Amino acid sequence: MTAPERCWVSTVSLDHVEVAAAGGFTQADHGANTRLRRLRPGDHIVFYSPRTTMIGGDPVRRFTALAVVTGAEPYQAPSEHWRLACTFEPVTPIEVKPLAGALSFISDPAHWGLPFRRGLFTIPADDFAVIAERMRA
Repeated sequence: MTAPERCWVSTVSLDHVEVAAAGGFTQADHGANTRLRRLRPGDHIVFYSPRTTMIGGDPVRRFTALAVVTGAEPYQAPSEHWRLACTFEPVTPIEVKPLAGALSFISDPAHWGLPFRRGLFTIPADDFAVIAERMRA
């Protein structure tokens, strides 16, 4: 019996999300492969972008992309960063703050940004469904 798909949030600057979506991959931990190995084919990822660029960019604070993991193992790109194959779907970015009270992984809506500091983390499927439904509308 295989384990069910899991749902993840990945905190990534908007410019990196755009490159990943165009290339059909995801990265984590600035290109290290350690946490990428936790993902498996069929897992769902919602990308949260705090800023336009990693250093000094303008605030975005939105869920910016949805993807499904398709690769079984991370691979090393010519840039030496580790990547994992994903299929992205066309969606509309949405603000996080209005959803904060409806998402169980955000324990304190007044400080809704705190969970995203973890970088890559699992969330309940119900939370993913709430986010995905709004992004697909």
